[in-house]
Amino acid sequence: MNIEVKNSIKPVDYMESMKILEQRVKDVSLGKEKELLWILEHNSVYTSGTSANKKDLIDKNLHVIKANRGGKYTHHSPGQKIIYFVLNLNNRKKDIRSLINKIETCIIQILKEYNIESYNDSKNIGIWVNKKKKSKKIAAIGIKVKKWIAYHGFSLNVCNDLSKYKGIVPCGIKDKGITSLKEMGINNYRDIEKVIIRNFLNIFFKSILKIVRWFC
Repeated sequence: MNIEVKNSIKPVDYMESMKILEQRVKDVSLGKEKELLWILEHNSVYTSGTSANKKDLIDKNLHVIKANRGGKYTHHSPGQKIIYFVLNLNNRKKDIRSLINKIETCIIQILKEYNIESYNDSKNIGIWVNKKKKSKKIAAIGIKVKKWIAYHGFSLNVCNDLSKYKGIVPCGIKDKGITSLKEMGINNYRDIEKVIIRNFLNIFFKSILKIVRWFC
């Protein structure tokens, strides 16, 4: 079993990426395609997950795309790394909680390479850091499982414009903030895609042949 790893250099349209993911889910389910790890960025776009509450949309004039992932309102923009995946849980442990735990571990390990101590929160999904004695989210997680094929993934704030979150209550959490690697004082993140790939493959494909393909 192999995985295809893609790294898109230019921003990818959100709706186009969803079409590609949905098709890959079908193909993986039918055994026609390999599993997928896809790192990319989106141009500025607001999305709402399946548990979004309209009261968390502060700016009612914002255009929001409904997504079929779990979670609530979030924002994607350049400078935020999106890590999409398609994983066949039929060949693994059919345990969604275990999957989320592995994703959390992956993100924590990525941040550790930048000397950022982070943690998960059993009440608020995602990965958090403490900045000036306040909990701030640095990575969000949103997945969907169809016929035990897990897809969507997580986002990691690197150097994105955090002011874009002012129009929503990110992930429906009012009493905590949002941060990024840049805000945490990290300025050298040039090879972060390689760091993400290495840690993801180490978590999910320790003993499996890895095929990496970079493309623009």
